[in-house]
Amino acid sequence: MPFFLTRKNVEEKRLGIYIHIPFCKSKCEYCDFYSVGGRIEESMTDRYLQALADHFKETGKLAPGYTVDTVYFGGGTPSYFGAENLERILDEIHRNFRLSVDAEITLEANPESLSSQMLHKLIRAGFNRLSIGVQSDDDEMLNKLGRVHNFHQAKLAMQQARKAGFGNISLDLMYGLPGQTLAQWRDTVTNIVSMRPDHISCYALKLEEGTPMWNQKDKLTFPDDDKQADMYLAACEILREYGYRHYEISNFAKKGRESRHNLKYWNGGEYLGFGPSAASDFAGKRYTIKRDLHGYIDGIARKEAILSECDTIPLRERAGEYIMLRLRTLDGINAEEYERSYLMPFGQIEQLMQRFADNGFAEKGNDRWRLTEKGWLVSNRIIVAINELQERSTPLAKKR
Repeated sequence: MPFFLTRKNVEEKRLGIYIHIPFCKSKCEYCDFYSVGGRIEESMTDRYLQALADHFKETGKLAPGYTVDTVYFGGGTPSYFGAENLERILDEIHRNFRLSVDAEITLEANPESLSSQMLHKLIRAGFNRLSIGVQSDDDEMLNKLGRVHNFHQAKLAMQQARKAGFGNISLDLMYGLPGQTLAQWRDTVTNIVSMRPDHISCYALKLEEGTPMWNQKDKLTFPDDDKQADMYLAACEILREYGYRHYEISNFAKKGRESRHNLKYWNGGEYLGFGPSAASDFAGKRYTIKRDLHGYIDGIARKEAILSECDTIPLRERAGEYIMLRLRTLDGINAEEYERSYLMPFGQIEQLMQRFADNGFAEKGNDRWRLTEKGWLVSNRIIVAINELQERSTPLAKKR
């Protein structure tokens, strides 16, 4: 029986847990996430489960003052790993960490790897949020992307998930795809809305060097930057019309259905990552595990180094991250919060944000600056400008 703690019986710091499942049926043409494609050998399954269990046991001892309120299974294709194995992992988390009674427990899934039986098992195991990678409603486009599902399977997976009891479902979409037109994208968004998900993520296709699609880029035609901007704004318009709140650059949610786990990343919360390539930000340090499945398994078993990097982040760098991450969100940034947390002056940033506001890229409300949807389109340039200003600023502590 899992042990839960509530806010009423213990006051503790909050923690997110991310588990990387590095297995896929096959690799997509555009994917640069760490994963291995093909059939999973039973011996590999057992070894990976043992490595995770040992890693949980070792790391759980370092977090006695924390309550885990989000758990996120990403990949790879976590649903490809099977309900029984996923349940075993979740059980090990229960054994080694304290979970809040209302913990958000998310599973990333591909439509073709879900079944009614599996979904019912996941609900019984404690999963309560599903993130399904649909990407497109066009079967020909899905084939170009190297996806192994069709749109009918995506709709069926959504229906089965609802019947199984999932009341919180997110669907992922991609735009800027080869040969995609604005009209096609608008139809895609409208068709996805008709499935009535609680949350929708809209990501622009990014060509990553070394992927099959990168190698084919000269033979394919992609929407240019202006057309991609039109696609982004079209999605914003359609989803706003249907009652989705645009709470982060790429994410839209019905009321109360924002991704609590991803908000930890954007709001500077603490999280622990497990599995090859997983990242953590915990106790003032940020570290990443090597992108090596066998190295991870052997390293855990032998108690050897498994990290590719580990850094203590200076306060000035944290201040820059606050700006970069918070301006991705509807919540935005606040002068008092910034100066109190990072001992850096906000005055010049305020002046710069006003200039952006004069051009329609930012707005201020309730003492918080945020970017408009137009501003989010050029957010990288805005954040670079603010970071350059920060580098020239003198910390407040040195003025005293």
